[in-house]
Amino acid sequence: MLVAVIGLTGCSAVGPTDGLTGSYADDTIALIDSLRESIALPKDAPDKMELQNVAKQRINDFASRYRRDSDIANLSSFATMRTALNALAGHYSSYPNRPVPQKLQDRLEQEFKQVEGALRRGA
Repeated sequence: MLVAVIGLTGCSAVGPTDGLTGSYADDTIALIDSLRESIALPKDAPDKMELQNVAKQRINDFASRYRRDSDIANLSSFATMRTALNALAGHYSSYPNRPVPQKLQDRLEQEFKQVEGALRRGA
């Protein structure tokens, strides 16, 4: 009986714990803003590693939430966003102690702008 109560209590969360609202457009814009801040950090920022880890977690949460929704997964904004997220997450995983190279920063900014434009068009 105790196992059943603990199991049911653990499954009845009040709301999502990933910080996402469930609104794809709003969550995408919020993630882009957050990632822009993370990318712009100076290489000697004291909390850089912690913020990179937070960024990686947000990337994972976003991808996990929206890749399962076929209506969203088929949007051009989502495809472009996933490309950008994969590139940034790959950099953070492979080179955690190095700043994001300017070439990658430029590419990410271009992709973020494409995503924002696509969201405005509803794509």
